[in-house]
Amino acid sequence: MYRIEFSRQSIKALRRAPPKVSIAIRSALERLAADPDRARHVRPLVGLDAYRLRVGEWRVVYELDRGALIVIVIRIATRAEAYE
Repeated sequence: MYRIEFSRQSIKALRRAPPKVSIAIRSALERLAADPDRARHVRPLVGLDAYRLRVGEWRVVYELDRGALIVIVIRIATRAEAYE
């Protein structure tokens, strides 16, 4: 099982998100941490060594440190804001 680490920006976004969205994102991240290779709604980002996880209209941008077994959450944003 991977450990989840959040950037300051992602923590702020998670706190600002509606409660149902926040719960859904945390649940999706826990499933991702259990087995990143079998996670659903995940795509690699072009030009970056990162991935995006889709949770409804929200996107979670993260990196995997496979050596240390860490999911590093870089950004959490709505679909419109995620790719700016």
